[in-house]
Amino acid sequence: MFLYITIGTNDVSRAALFYDAVLATIGLSRWATMENEVGYARKGDSRGRLWVTEPFDGKPATVGNGSMPAFQAPSRAAVDAFHAAGLANGGTDEGAPGLRPYGPHFYACYLRDPDGNKLSAVCETPEKPEA
Repeated sequence: MFLYITIGTNDVSRAALFYDAVLATIGLSRWATMENEVGYARKGDSRGRLWVTEPFDGKPATVGNGSMPAFQAPSRAAVDAFHAAGLANGGTDEGAPGLRPYGPHFYACYLRDPDGNKLSAVCETPEKPEA
């Protein structure tokens, strides 16, 4: 549905450390590094799908109230790892990993990056029963 999404930052180096860590937990890696932005994609993708960038108008990046990209995670363990990596790299907690009332298997976490942008990682795959 989306070609790409941009998230504003006031410190690209700090943001890159945060996003390198959290996005690795869900299979994304840095695709491009430029002076004022970094881009992320899945291996083999033809373009960056998430860009963390200083605003092009030169004004400070601000947080969008009500804005929140939600990233698809391959497992509940990946959601847990996303949250832990975010907290370990300058993020703040907005909701620990756990089931949410949005569906029977909607397992999500919420956090803010060092610039205050709200993010979520979600897994909707049912847990496999233990053998």
